[in-house]
Amino acid sequence: MVQTGAAPTPKGRIVNKAQLIDAVAMKLDISRRSAGDTVDAVLDGITGAIISGDKVSLTGFGTFETTRRAARTARNPRTGASVAVPAATVPKFRPGQALKDEVNTTGGRKRAAAKKTAAKKAAAKKTTAKRTATKVAATRPATRPATKAAAKKTTVKAAAKKATPAKATAKKTVAKAAAKKTVAKKTTARPAAKKAVAKAPATKAVAKKTTVKKAAAKKTTARKR
Repeated sequence: MVQTGAAPTPKGRIVNKAQLIDAVAMKLDISRRSAGDTVDAVLDGITGAIISGDKVSLTGFGTFETTRRAARTARNPRTGASVAVPAATVPKFRPGQALKDEVNTTGGRKRAAAKKTAAKKAAAKKTTAKRTATKVAATRPATRPATKAAAKKTTVKAAAKKATPAKATAKKTVAKAAAKKTVAKKTTARPAAKKAVAKAPATKAVAKKTTVKKAAAKKTTARKR
């Protein structure tokens, strides 16, 4: 495997020629200059062969060859204008089955490792979330009763404030009604008292007249005898 320090891309890291030479030198335990000459010799041999129209087949790795591309009309993605592309000979690489299997196996391992890492991170997040929720739930019971009691006090005070004016007005109306009844009783009692006073002298005068008449009758009877 080639060890690189290049920045990662969506599909992996970019390996340049210098890093490939370093990897060869480390693998073969040779100098960097000898590794560079080896890499250049391999690349030059492949390039010369495909320029000559030959195929370079490396068993298990792949095949380098050229293919003929016909002239065509393309479109500029920026301007949208049509561009004529002439015919050309294009190099082509077709990977071998062993390379495909190795890439798939290694890629599958990497994907599995990435999935495991993501699953571990998700589990860690869930655990931290549960712990946070537990801590919050542990602190809530100590604060909730106080808030409930305060809410009850405020509601009781508000009800008392609302009920006090109503009670006061009710008392005032009752007192006014009682005062009216008392005044009405007094007004009705005064004419009755006046009538009683007026009747009393009349009865006294009648009584005096009857007593005078009785005394006169007694005197007359006494004289006749």
